[in-house]
Amino acid sequence: MIKIDIKKRLAKDLLLKVNRVIQKGDFLALFGESGAGKTTLLRILSGLERPDEGKIVVEGEVWFDSQTGFNMPVQKRKIGFVFQDYTLFPNMSVYENLLFAKNDRQKADFLLKLIELDKLKDRYPHQLSGGQKQRVALIRALMREPKILFLDEPLSALDVKMRSKLQDELAQIHKRLGVTTILVSHEISEIFKLCNKVFVLEKGEIKKEASPFEIFVEAKVASSFKFDATILDLKEEDFLCVLTLSFGSNIIKSVIPKEEAKELKIGDKVLVSSKAFNPIIQKIEF
Repeated sequence: MIKIDIKKRLAKDLLLKVNRVIQKGDFLALFGESGAGKTTLLRILSGLERPDEGKIVVEGEVWFDSQTGFNMPVQKRKIGFVFQDYTLFPNMSVYENLLFAKNDRQKADFLLKLIELDKLKDRYPHQLSGGQKQRVALIRALMREPKILFLDEPLSALDVKMRSKLQDELAQIHKRLGVTTILVSHEISEIFKLCNKVFVLEKGEIKKEASPFEIFVEAKVASSFKFDATILDLKEEDFLCVLTLSFGSNIIKSVIPKEEAKELKIGDKVLVSSKAFNPIIQKIEF
């Protein structure tokens, strides 16, 4: 469990003020406009920035306490940090990058196999694709078995196909290892796919805290509409299939007969239209 109760002045008229609890094993998203305080909160939790006042306790261990003046150094906090720009050492091989984080060959071998890059362990960063570099950066962050994994828009520089693949791998890694993860992202579909909880920050304060479904899914459905969407999830229930669809910055759910869902799978692009308030789902063929 992570207990956060901090304040930090970001600007003359902007105060970051957070008093929340994050459960162990959560995959939490920080969502909000630029300048709302998302990255600053990550930096405070990691020790890269110091709050003006407050307290941070992680699994019973005090990381910051303004009353006593204690501020645990970054290197002593069991954290992993993955940025957008990979930050791999260019003069080290993939394997050497991992062992630099922690000299544990068994752990390195396990993580490389987990992301299916074990055959590339002797390559250098310049010999890898962008997606491969980010996967290495991710498992390097996991080498020290962190209590918290911080992800600051780590996939935003990748193309849509690679981004989707790495989202799947992130979800699998989180399911396998269960490390508490905090993600900064502006992509609603990414948050919906990965996270079980969302903090919505507005002007330095958390205005909403709920599941992605409760935060983003719109209840209102127009009587006439047509749009392209991506299938995020399919769940069969008796003779029906519940689809979770992403379009633009919106997430919706729709129910169709199980028979009509036979040819559909997660990741498919579909055309959604209406007829007398009943949604019609058609797969888009490329």
